[in-house]
Amino acid sequence: MSNPRVYFDNSATTPLDSRVGEAMRPFYGETFGNPSSTYFEGYEAHQAVESARAQIAQLLGADPHEVVFTGSGSEADNTALGIVEMFEGKSHIITSAIEHPAVLETCRHLKRHRGIDITYLPVGSDGTVDPGELARVFRPETRLVSIMAANNVVGTIQPIVELARIAHEHGAFFHTDAVQAVGKLPIDVHRDHIDLLSLSAHKLNGPKGVGALIVRDGIPFRPLIWGGGQEEGRRSSTENVAGIVGLGKAAQIAREEMTEESARLVQLREKLITGIEAITSKAYVIGHRYRRLPGHLCLGFEDLEGEAIKLLLLLDEAGIAVSTGSACAAHHATEPSYILTAMGFDPVRARGSLRVTLGRFNIESDVEVFLNVLPEMLSRLKPIMSAR
Repeated sequence: MSNPRVYFDNSATTPLDSRVGEAMRPFYGETFGNPSSTYFEGYEAHQAVESARAQIAQLLGADPHEVVFTGSGSEADNTALGIVEMFEGKSHIITSAIEHPAVLETCRHLKRHRGIDITYLPVGSDGTVDPGELARVFRPETRLVSIMAANNVVGTIQPIVELARIAHEHGAFFHTDAVQAVGKLPIDVHRDHIDLLSLSAHKLNGPKGVGALIVRDGIPFRPLIWGGGQEEGRRSSTENVAGIVGLGKAAQIAREEMTEESARLVQLREKLITGIEAITSKAYVIGHRYRRLPGHLCLGFEDLEGEAIKLLLLLDEAGIAVSTGSACAAHHATEPSYILTAMGFDPVRARGSLRVTLGRFNIESDVEVFLNVLPEMLSRLKPIMSAR
């Protein structure tokens, strides 16, 4: 019998927690009603949706009516940025150079087709946005600041509480793409003064195809999808009841287990880093060394950056799944990472990161398997010098 595979790409997606699957199961069969229907089957589905809404609100310190269900984190991002179209006259958005494409491509669309000005904040060598730089670029027409809570490729956690405070001091709203952070970091939208927050179920051991946007009371809102008026008119279409139930259950589990689970993942991550550094002096961590997601490690190997794809394939052959960056950018895998480029990496090194991300179902033996096979994998790579 072959050895089980080791899955180390939890930033791309996470395995469905069996408890989540069990909560969803009835809504694929006997509990099939449309939540908008007025008879019993509809009421039953409606109650399940509202229960999930409350579970998500509890995780994020929101009121239940501030939770708007979407089909994905990308849809939530698109919807959040669309609020700038509600303002008369000129509008200006501030974001960072290392956002997820769901934010960056939406900004490009708003610039190209709506004439909305965009400022892209630079980041430091560790991937952090400088709050002072944010304060410097505001304009009278700045309507929205959108900065991710934690980066999907390098794992760096942003100072979103301070960034939100600065946005409000300048009369702008604050949105954060928290898809990577929700369920891993403590976030309270009211305490942290976050106006809009995007999340996705499949990043916290929930199902694919469902997400949510938190919209605090008093924030102007323009639906991305029009139709039957579901979600209080904020997102039309018949609700994905099973998916929503799964997201709610995943949020409940995350709220109950986050503190202990985050500490466990930090321990595994540090064991991984220590082990890699013992194997080779060429390894270096990309992103902030400590202010990073608990199970997230992005690293490079000096003079071997040009062999990153080969290393990924060798690890895959050995039964270990890792990535060289965002799964959303896999079709650009041979191009330099725009995130690493923004952090100051030269083109060779910007192609050469390895992302190893641990999750709920990883255990210490998975780390040991990785460390056991890595020396032989590295020995099969040929140095390719980068321009430093």
